[in-house]
Amino acid sequence: MLKVVLIVGGGRSLGEYLSKHMAKEGYEVAVADLVYENAQKVSDEINASGGKSIAVEVNACKEDEVKAMVQQVVNELGRVDLLIYNAGIAKSCKITEFELQAFNRIVDVNLNGYFLCAREVAKVMIKRNIKGAIIGINSKSGKVGSKFNSGYSAAKFAAVGLTQSLALDLADDNIRVNAMMLGNLLDSDLFESLLPQYAVKLGIPESQVKQTYIDKVPLKRGCTFEDVANVVTFYASEKANYLTGQSVNITGGQVMH
Repeated sequence: MLKVVLIVGGGRSLGEYLSKHMAKEGYEVAVADLVYENAQKVSDEINASGGKSIAVEVNACKEDEVKAMVQQVVNELGRVDLLIYNAGIAKSCKITEFELQAFNRIVDVNLNGYFLCAREVAKVMIKRNIKGAIIGINSKSGKVGSKFNSGYSAAKFAAVGLTQSLALDLADDNIRVNAMMLGNLLDSDLFESLLPQYAVKLGIPESQVKQTYIDKVPLKRGCTFEDVANVVTFYASEKANYLTGQSVNITGGQVMH
């Protein structure tokens, strides 16, 4: 039986990689993104490569849109076996300059959207008796505080608590919930967008920022899309059917707890 994965934030960067990777793993893929053109492009490329995919436009912070997204996936692909919540935003600045509007927006995307998507997908899994999995793409900033990243770190810490609570809520329904705690994803659009802010934080030229972050990692390299995909594949599989409520470090040894 074919399995269906819904990837929220699947239209570019890590999300695009995961969408195509899971298609190669044999999943039918619903690529959901705030920017429909991005989702459509990724979906078209999956279909052109012999996979099966649909594109869905969604603002994951809006309840009605999340409900409509899940209903569309069920209508067109029949089920949802796996949710990967990959939507995320960040802003880097000192707490004294952090605006409430920016803080709330970061929490909305990184936490509230995860909650809404997990809730609506869980309803489908329970109704159809699907032994499913929910995976939140998180960050090492959800385990250790991050200078000039109070909004992002706060949301990611909260998402760990949400992951554990969802795992407890859904254990009786045979739905597993885990979080991937990523290290420095240096080639992601998100990290690239923060380079100017990180240069200010560190007091160095932008050209030196990536190497500075690499130097902090015991394995002396950044986290790659492939690193993430490998662990996601395992936690989505039946080989991980005794693992739930976990916050899995993918940090090259930079965070070990």
